[in-house]
Amino acid sequence: MRSIWAVAMNTIKQALRMKIALVFMILLFVLLPVLGMTTTGDETLKGRLQTFVSYGLSLTSLLLCLLTIIISIYSVSSDIDQKQIYTVLTKPIRRFQLLLGKLLGVLLLDVVLLALFSTIIFVIAIYTPTFVDPPESEIIEADNEFFTARAALSVPPVDVTDMVKARYEQLKESDRLPAGYTYEQTIDELTKVAQLSKRAADVGGWLVWEFHNVKPLSDSMFIRFKYDIFPNPPDSQVYGRWMAGDWQFVKYGQRPKTPIYDQLHKNAARTFHEIEFSAEAVPEDGHLAIAFQNVPYNNSTVIFPPDGLEVLYKADSFAGNFLRATLLILFRLIFLACLGLFAASFLSFPVAILLCLLIFCTASVSGFINDSFSLLSYNVGVFYTYTIQWIVGLLPEFDKYNPTTFIIPARLVNWSFLAKCALFMVGIKAFLALVIGLIIFKYREIARISV
Repeated sequence: MRSIWAVAMNTIKQALRMKIALVFMILLFVLLPVLGMTTTGDETLKGRLQTFVSYGLSLTSLLLCLLTIIISIYSVSSDIDQKQIYTVLTKPIRRFQLLLGKLLGVLLLDVVLLALFSTIIFVIAIYTPTFVDPPESEIIEADNEFFTARAALSVPPVDVTDMVKARYEQLKESDRLPAGYTYEQTIDELTKVAQLSKRAADVGGWLVWEFHNVKPLSDSMFIRFKYDIFPNPPDSQVYGRWMAGDWQFVKYGQRPKTPIYDQLHKNAARTFHEIEFSAEAVPEDGHLAIAFQNVPYNNSTVIFPPDGLEVLYKADSFAGNFLRATLLILFRLIFLACLGLFAASFLSFPVAILLCLLIFCTASVSGFINDSFSLLSYNVGVFYTYTIQWIVGLLPEFDKYNPTTFIIPARLVNWSFLAKCALFMVGIKAFLALVIGLIIFKYREIARISV
């Protein structure tokens, strides 16, 4: 362990002597405060905070990722190119200890830099309301929709199996099955129609959603929704009566155990909105009901998309959520450090850099790649499934574990999600890259010139 620690300290000193490391650190020291003072977003306090934190975390993550790749590769390749490794390996230190020491040094440097710059972002965000002196309404909005960590209760898919089977039998008995459709295709189309009917409210009709085990930590909760309307009114505005409270009252009209939220709202179609209501509406058993009535003012059918409604409530503090979000960046840095050592174990510096940058860029858009190929034709999809998909599947999904997708909309980064990221990105993929790199480096002929 003493040998590994000695190599780690030497790696940190070597990294701090690199000009590019100093350039990256100076850039972050200068740009983060500048972003805090110049970003305005949509001119509101919440918009300013969202824009600054989004740019700040993205810039910090990008520069630290590039720095990790460069240092992890250079620390190995420079020792080989400059033949310093000859004097190291002649001492009582094994090759795996050398690589583990370099990994430890890179990770220690990453932890210090990530903690430093994320603290700068956090402090600037916390004190921004003091600097800009916003109106009270914007402070309340920022507290409710940014300086918090909200958990989301999504609407589970409705089981329409029996409804679809009954409809299929009706069509079959009346000889009205669509021509040219297989049984599976017909069932699929009928399922889509049935699910759509469960998300649509005719004029005067109601839609009711139930949520269980709701435990809010603040005085306010939010209904986040989006809907469409057909036929479309001239101003694209939708009137809706919203109710929230004890499910026995909302659904069956029984005497409520808690105060009931019951208000009429007018909102634009095809865009997300949030309605705030008191957490006192949640009964003690946590069984909350949300209801929407398509009031006669509309004279049109209101349709909610599959992701058109969710209930948001405070589940943790902004500080705790921000800390977990920075851990997502740290997991990314650990993977890239292991990847850099793997590439440096058998490639020269320029080639290893290109390989790591290719993997980094691909992992950053892996979710987009998977979604794009799933929309292509059947033949292209089959080719993708048996060629590209398994390669992309080996890479970590950086876009899926992007901290800004949680911090900006004030969504909770829960511990189970964090543990899943640590398991797949660090415990499996980073560990696999490190082990392969150790094996290659163990049997590599150091004295031979590497090209």
